[in-house]
Amino acid sequence: MTKTIETRRDHACLIVHGPDQRGLVAAVTTLITRNNGNIVSLDQHSDDPEGGAFFQRVVFHRPNLGAAMPEIEADLSSTLDPFNVEWNLSDMSVPKRMAVLASTSDHCLLDLLWRERRGELPVTIPMVISNHTNMVEDVRSFGVPFFHVPSQGPDKSEAEAKILELLKGNVDFIVLARYMQIISPEFLQQVGVPVINIHHSFLPAFIGAAPYRKAKERGVKLIGATSHYVTEELDEGPIIEQDVIRVTHAETAADLQRMGANVERAVLSRAVQWHAEDRVIRHQNHTIVFN
Repeated sequence: MTKTIETRRDHACLIVHGPDQRGLVAAVTTLITRNNGNIVSLDQHSDDPEGGAFFQRVVFHRPNLGAAMPEIEADLSSTLDPFNVEWNLSDMSVPKRMAVLASTSDHCLLDLLWRERRGELPVTIPMVISNHTNMVEDVRSFGVPFFHVPSQGPDKSEAEAKILELLKGNVDFIVLARYMQIISPEFLQQVGVPVINIHHSFLPAFIGAAPYRKAKERGVKLIGATSHYVTEELDEGPIIEQDVIRVTHAETAADLQRMGANVERAVLSRAVQWHAEDRVIRHQNHTIVFN
C-alpha cells in the first residue's frame, strides 16, 4: 500500500453543491459531528450569497469509516435532500481507477505511470489503450495491461466500440494522454465517466500539424498547456488547470516542443490529482477547484 493511500485511511471526502442558503453549512458540520467524525479540512465558495450557487469540500476523519459509510450516507440523504443540493461521499482510502488513452507521444503517459508507481497520485491504472504499439514495452514495464485498438479512417465507431468494451465497469475516469483522436458524442454518452484531456495552449491559434513550428514562425513569447474535461464540443469543456512559461527568440521549434511537453506533464498531473482527490466541482461550463 502506498504512502499516499495509507495517510488517507478512515478519511472521507464530502462534496456538496447547489443553491446557496442559510443553515446549509451548519447542517453539514452537525451531521459530521453526529456521526463521530472530526473535520480535517473545509473549503467552500459561494458565487453570490443572495440566490447564488454554493460549493463545499469537507474532509473528515471517522474511525472504522468503511463500516460506517452506509449509515453516514443515509443520514446525508435525509439531512441534505430538503436543501435541494447534490452531494457525493467518498472513502479516501480507495484509489480511483484511471484508464489512459494514448497515441504515439509518450511524455504524458509515462509521467502518469511513474507518478502512480511512486504513490504520488491516488489512482490505480487498470489499463492503457492506444491506437499505436510503439509504447507497449514501456507500459508493460510498469506492470500495466496494454491494449492496442487501431483507429483509422473517418469512421471511428468500430474502434470506439472496442474501447467501450474494455472500459465499461472497469474505470472511474479516463485520461487522454495526447490521444490524437476525436472522441465522438456517442462515446461520451456511453462511457458514463469523466474524461480528462491535455493539449498545448496554442488552440485555436495554431490548429493542426506542427503547432510549435508555427508558433516559432510567429515569434510567440508564451507557451503553455490546458487540461479540461471532454465534452461534445471539441476542446470547449470545463478547464481544470493551465500553466505557461516564457520563451524567447533564441529557442528553436524543437526547444519549444520540449518545453511545451514539460508544461503538459505538469498540468496534466495536477489535473489528475485534483480530480482523483475530489477537489474539482463542475458547474455549467467551468470548474470550482479547491487546492
